[in-house]
Amino acid sequence: MTNVLYFDNAATSWPKPPAVGQRMAAFLDSEAANPGRAGHRMAVGAEKMIDAVRKQLTDFVGGTDHHRLVFAMNGTDALNIAMKGLLRHGDHVITTTLEHNSVSRPLVAMAEAGFIELTRVGFSSDSGVIDPEDIRRALRPNTRLVAVTHGSNVLGTVQPIAAVGHMLRQINNGRTRFLVDGAQTLGVVPIHVQTDAIDILAFPGHKSLLGPTGTGGLYVNTGVTLDELSAFREGGTGGDSSSPTMPRLFPYFLEGGTPNTVGIAGLGAAVEFVVAHGPEKTLAHERAMVQAIIDRLADNPKVTIYGPKSAANRVGTLSLNIEGYTPQEAGGILDESFSIAVRPGLHCSPYAHQALGTFPDGTVRVSPGHFNTNEELNVLLNALAEMAD
Repeated sequence: MTNVLYFDNAATSWPKPPAVGQRMAAFLDSEAANPGRAGHRMAVGAEKMIDAVRKQLTDFVGGTDHHRLVFAMNGTDALNIAMKGLLRHGDHVITTTLEHNSVSRPLVAMAEAGFIELTRVGFSSDSGVIDPEDIRRALRPNTRLVAVTHGSNVLGTVQPIAAVGHMLRQINNGRTRFLVDGAQTLGVVPIHVQTDAIDILAFPGHKSLLGPTGTGGLYVNTGVTLDELSAFREGGTGGDSSSPTMPRLFPYFLEGGTPNTVGIAGLGAAVEFVVAHGPEKTLAHERAMVQAIIDRLADNPKVTIYGPKSAANRVGTLSLNIEGYTPQEAGGILDESFSIAVRPGLHCSPYAHQALGTFPDGTVRVSPGHFNTNEELNVLLNALAEMAD
């Protein structure tokens, strides 16, 4: 696998910084007790490690209370905790056609069951961006939640979350909560839950944060009270075993069960790496690679590139199709003939592909990341051009 040229970072980043695996191995070797479940020094040490990573992530997203940083299994888990914790029978929810199935499927299931009402707003096919005014027009008296991805995992386009967040605060004083899916952006694009007026931010650890799979979380901003939430997962919390239900205290109310301690240790090391190397540098690096792909292929009549022809408002993600190949065929050829890993298909975002006209086959998604080199990019560009020609 070391000879693979990896351009599938929108699915999960690879490789990971060496410090991630080193920290996980060290934790397993000497510290991997159950946090908070006992009074011995290893358990206390594990709890201190988790608390430190909570604080680290809270600072990274501009939060003010690290107890409101809730660890989850991944971004999907975090989104489910948020949506199923907030929503009540009869609520109205607004989301977009850009969303990943981790947002769409829970909401559609609740809507089909008659539990909620659901509205989905579209995006501009030229810019790949939603219009906050569409959300304003869709608001109803019973709109409880607006759920928006920060970055499209199909087009890579960055959405105007600050404009949406402040609009919601201004027109209804926070009665409608704003949930942001930071899966494609956290780690490269700045997110500040205060400045951007975000009520709940959900994220995975394994993408641009460069952490291990099986990690993620959500930050519940201080304006959201425990009275607004239901516990999505219930069980042990370690520190409080006497309460008959989940203790009404952040983060434990939303964190049932033993956490992925070794993964959280690795995530802490990953965030240290991200901060030290500068997210803005990684974003510039990824955008330069996406722009190079666009510049090389945009004028080729056999190549269709979706979304804007500029990388200025993208993360490192680009979708394309090559005439004469299905996305699956193109992805297979890149893998087998050129040892290049990309992601063909619908990318768990069927509504986006329906809007683009690429459903049901999808596209070939190319997503460079922090560790891709210009030499690797040139191999990719030559392979795509050779296939197109």
